[in-house]
Amino acid sequence: MTKTPLIGMTLEELQDVCLQLSMPKFTAKQMAQWIYGKHVRDIGEMTNLSKANREKMEELFCVGWAAPIETSRSKDGTVKYLFPTENGKFVETVYIPDGDRATLCVSCQVGCKMNCLFCQTGKQGWQGDLTTRDILNQIYTVDLLATQEEMTPLSNIVYMGQGEPLDNFDQVLKSTEILTADYGWGWSPRRITISTVGLRKNMRRLLDECECHIAVSLHSPIHEQRLQLMPAERQFPIDEMIDLLKEYDWSHQRRITFEYTMFGGTNDSPLHAKELTRLLRELFCRVNLIRWHKVPDVPLKEVEMEVMEHFRDYLNNHGITTTIRASRGQDIWAACGLLSTKKQTENQ
Repeated sequence: MTKTPLIGMTLEELQDVCLQLSMPKFTAKQMAQWIYGKHVRDIGEMTNLSKANREKMEELFCVGWAAPIETSRSKDGTVKYLFPTENGKFVETVYIPDGDRATLCVSCQVGCKMNCLFCQTGKQGWQGDLTTRDILNQIYTVDLLATQEEMTPLSNIVYMGQGEPLDNFDQVLKSTEILTADYGWGWSPRRITISTVGLRKNMRRLLDECECHIAVSLHSPIHEQRLQLMPAERQFPIDEMIDLLKEYDWSHQRRITFEYTMFGGTNDSPLHAKELTRLLRELFCRVNLIRWHKVPDVPLKEVEMEVMEHFRDYLNNHGITTTIRASRGQDIWAACGLLSTKKQTENQ
């Protein structure tokens, strides 16, 4: 009999488990502490639950963590994991250490529907949404591995892996609830960033229902060109998105960042810098410039670092806080836009 995983359940759902098994309601908090606080591997480790209750749970439930089936390590310390999912597919997850900090780039879908021209994940197509358990398992398991292997503990989570978070928003939102709840990981939402191409559907929900940082994939300030790069521009033009973002206060703790992948001779001109300044000048935000890494059969070129630096300096000099993101894990295909599990899918 297939057992139901506990990872991914909210406190209320764990209370329903207690009700189903005729266990005291307060047992749900104990279960949550063992799962989300201590990252136990199996129900037998929940030692402050009675043996009888543990046996009842083990008949129908399991903790539900799943180890990666493949690990790739970069020369720069980045680690890429290949995780199985509940629908029998696979997703990639990237661990990025940086001194005493470590960021985990998690996936929320198998593949992606957005089909951005420059992104390897989009070439895979879409093969399903991840469950909350699938999303949290990436974090749960890397937490375990970090302890075992004396790696730097996770300090930040970014939803920047495979998939569009707003296209699987209910599961993404539920996962952030568990990450930030007192009964869950207990993290501040300021340690979490959700990236999006900016879907009209669920964009306002993201702004209203979630306190995590937001990163918008921009890549061109010019409508016609952004449409060529990102089909999502047709459904929600960047000018309309900026108007929506201006309705919110970004001057306090929550941060809005615009991700701008640069392509040589395409979106790296002084005109683009000027238009980007015009677009963002009334918004308290920052810009991350990202170096594009070549994807097979994509007619775009990599940009020179000197061009990126001039672009950055122009934006900074015109009041837009701008940085160049360091590229990590390129040698193991773990850098921005390079994630794909198409090969594993084809081999099934």
